[in-house]
Order: sequence, then structure tokens, then C-alpha cells
Amino acid sequence: MDLVAASFAWPFRGAWGPRWAIGVACVVLLPIAFVPLLGYAIAATRAAASESSSEPPRWSLSSRLITDGLATALLLALLSAPFVLALNPLAALFDAAQLWHVEDSALSHVYSFVVALFLLALPWGLLHLLVVPHATHRFAVSGRVGELFDVAATARAIRKDFPTWNLVAAAMVTAWALGVACIGLVCVGVFAGVFYAILVSAHACAALKETARAEGAHPPAR
Repeated sequence: MDLVAASFAWPFRGAWGPRWAIGVACVVLLPIAFVPLLGYAIAATRAAASESSSEPPRWSLSSRLITDGLATALLLALLSAPFVLALNPLAALFDAAQLWHVEDSALSHVYSFVVALFLLALPWGLLHLLVVPHATHRFAVSGRVGELFDVAATARAIRKDFPTWNLVAAAMVTAWALGVACIGLVCVGVFAGVFYAILVSAHACAALKETARAEGAHPPAR
């Protein structure tokens, strides 16, 4: 519990200014900086799980940062693909049912799309919460890409220590809610909020380290 609670202060440990400057810039440039940002998220998870580290890591452009980011991006793409493929057919189904009783067909299409998006958002988010924390933690600690896609190991870990996973998931959801809420503060607040949520999520996953050890994770490959 204490470790998860500390996650909300961890992003500001150490010389956080330079890390935040680069991190926020990556969020602003997300379409082209998506992979390095994910790579840094893995590095942050690795640092948070290390007993020798008390603050987020420095940014360092390296081959490992890119390969870690690419592997994580593949995991997220695979988890999201079913929902992306289902979005348009579900929206078309709502549109054909004419549930909105509006004369403007374009507006009806928009309503259908929004409703389909919100209906798919809940299972999409739940799937990510079930898979991503344990998978990224095992990957960060072991350095083995296969750990990202070992769904059976993730299921075993959640069954073995459901309360810890529940706390980690709650911390991640809260951090992302706070991050997105930052858009109401200033126009660029959401960018800093997203980077804050990434760091909180990385540190929260450190609470899973005992479960990961029990599953046979090893020190990171060098």
C-alpha cells in the first residue's frame, strides 16, 4: 500500500525538471515520439523496481530505448486491434437501428460512432489493466520480449496476488484521470498530465515485484 501511495510523488524525485521537459515534449510530439516514450516508460518501470534507484531515470537515447518501445507498442497494438476493428461495425449497427431519431444523417453517424466508442472503451481499458502492468514489469526486469506476451503468466500472477494488482490498477486509473483532468487547467496541461500518469503507472507496477520474482523473473539483460 505504501509503495503504491508513494507512486504519486515519485515523478518529482531528484532532478525532475530536465526529465519532465523531454517527457512533455515527447507527449506533444506523440505521433513521432510514441516509441521513445514507451521505451522510457519501460526504463522507468525498471528503475522503480530496482532497490538501488529512488527516482525516475534520466533520458538516454539508446538502441534499448527504441527496441523496448517497439516491443511495448506491439503489445498495445495487439490488445487494441480487436476493439479498433469492432468500432465501425458497431457504430454502423447503431446507425442502422436509427436510435437517435434525428433528421441529419451526418449527425446520426456521429452519435453512433461516439456511443460505440464509449461502449468499447470500458472493456478496452479493463483488458489493458489486466495485461499491461504484470507484462511490462516482467519485461522491464528480465529484458525478455516474450514476457510481454505471456498471458498465462499474467493470469497466474493476478490470481496469486489479486489485492496488489487491484491497488496497482487503482493507482494507474487515478493517475490517468488526474492527467487527463489537467486539460482543464491550461491548454497544454494535458501533456504534462499524461507524462505524470506514465511515471506514476511505472512506479505503481513496482508493487508487483514480489509476484514477478515468484514467477521467475531475472535481473535485466545488459
